[in-house]
Amino acid sequence: MTTAISAILAGAVLLFWSADRFVEGAAGTARHFGMSSLMIGMIIVGFGTSAPEMLVSAMASLQNNAGIALGNAFGSNIANIALILGLSSVISPISVHSRVLRRELPLLTLVTGLVIFLISDLTISRSNALVLLAVFLLVIVWTLRQGTADDADPLGAEISREMDVHSMPVRRALFWLFAGLILLIFSSRILVWGAVRIAEALGISDLVIGLTIVAVGTSLPELASSLVAAIKKEHDIALGNIIGSNIFNTLAVVGIAGSIRPLHGNPELLFRDMLLMGILTVSIFLLGYGYRHHGRINRVEGGILLCVYCTYVYILIRGVS
Repeated sequence: MTTAISAILAGAVLLFWSADRFVEGAAGTARHFGMSSLMIGMIIVGFGTSAPEMLVSAMASLQNNAGIALGNAFGSNIANIALILGLSSVISPISVHSRVLRRELPLLTLVTGLVIFLISDLTISRSNALVLLAVFLLVIVWTLRQGTADDADPLGAEISREMDVHSMPVRRALFWLFAGLILLIFSSRILVWGAVRIAEALGISDLVIGLTIVAVGTSLPELASSLVAAIKKEHDIALGNIIGSNIFNTLAVVGIAGSIRPLHGNPELLFRDMLLMGILTVSIFLLGYGYRHHGRINRVEGGILLCVYCTYVYILIRGVS
């Protein structure tokens, strides 16, 4: 038991550190090859912070742990909105100025509806997984077009300032790109191993472990980047991290894990976890989109999101005891 807890803690810390190095290396490499700041923010930073979720769910699927694979992906989405965005909004109310993010909010809502529809029979089959991956490729193409057309978007300006602060030579960027990826794979294996051992020792379902310990562990990159952005009042980055990560988790993470091995859930996944994820996604769409003015998530709304997350975790823990 002690070894398993140590494995989770070490895996989570290494996962966070290696994900940060991987994103910085990928962003630096992309900039050296001429990718615009907006496209780096939309693809590299937004999706790159979900690399831990992708690798952990893939490893879990390979080991036939569907609960951890699905719980990690959907639990990370719930934590991103209720915990991370809620905490960020309490620190500094999030004002949405980016036109790109206002277009991504309804997109996130649609892909969330798609995955809920596909898992309504409590299974992500390989055909379902291929649908999710196909939609993900379409989203990437759409994102590239948006990044080309709206390079003057406020999100691009915020990313450009951050890139100037954290600039690095191309050789160092390439080194951290590949070294970060290798460390991500290694740390994800450690984290999954520890999570499985704890679930077996305590008699807790893989799904609950995936929704809580593993989901929060793999969401550490989003937590760090969004909190720092909130403190710096870079609101579009704070929200952009959450939107990009949740789109990636919903389409690519679940799609890759399901293509490795069909994933089977239980009724609680659909009527408790997926329902909450859907409600939270619609909530940030309504709050962040803004119809006559810029979207805004204030401190009270952020506090409500935090209370929702604490209540959700309490329900999960109470269900175990």
